[in-house]
Amino acid sequence: MSLRGKIDFAELTDTGRVREHNEDAIGSDADIGLMVLADGMGGYNAGEVASGIAVQIVTDLATEAANREDRADIDPHSGLMRQSIILRDAVYRANKIIFQTAQSRTDCEGMGTTIVACMFYDNKVSIAHVGDSRAYRLRNGSFEQITLDHSLLQELVDRGFYSSEEAQRSTNRNYVTRALGVEPTVEVEVHEHEVLPDDVYLLCSDGLPDMVEDEDIHLTISTFNASLDVVSQQLVDLANNHGGRDNVSVMLAQVLQSFAAKKGLLVKIAGLFR
Repeated sequence: MSLRGKIDFAELTDTGRVREHNEDAIGSDADIGLMVLADGMGGYNAGEVASGIAVQIVTDLATEAANREDRADIDPHSGLMRQSIILRDAVYRANKIIFQTAQSRTDCEGMGTTIVACMFYDNKVSIAHVGDSRAYRLRNGSFEQITLDHSLLQELVDRGFYSSEEAQRSTNRNYVTRALGVEPTVEVEVHEHEVLPDDVYLLCSDGLPDMVEDEDIHLTISTFNASLDVVSQQLVDLANNHGGRDNVSVMLAQVLQSFAAKKGLLVKIAGLFR
């Protein structure tokens, strides 16, 4: 089932005011409700290579797997939706390819990337992430971050050394504790959320929250949500107007109507015995 017309999407990436290259990468597939965002790191242009590989691999594998109808909607071992498993496995694969590339090419040595990806299905959204690229949700006027950064600062918040407000003002925000391509394997955090009509979901690289307070992100989305393209441009402009010290990428999805999956006869029969 295509999600076109049921969810509105918009995306924008920008080099910013300071960096010479854009090491962010974004990719999407509106038919399957997929958005992927990566923020690369590494010397020379290696960050661009890492983020580009991540987005390409995850987009290709997720699109291919989502279009197959040979698997159940729920994984019996983890209890996760098939879309969550698709995203997780695609990120695992991207990590392997990036690590192997970094090991085999001297110009890519030490490269890595953060990633945040989501896929909408059956009135839910699966979100997979590694690092400090984020996902937010605006629902009924309430704006919240729905991923937790894999960063040293977040660990200090979790241990009580910083409050969330102090962390947002800290200058030590960019030390990630997890990234793709740094080690042969990586732990991918995956969560599922129920989706409601009028929800707005934002994926972004750290170039946005490092420059713009969450309250201002919230206000911008609420003010301009009649057009997600306008919201995207406004958010990028805000980051740049506040200094634009990093690349900034934003991806937005607004739920227009329910997108419950059609249930086959066997699925309905199985549901009677749960």
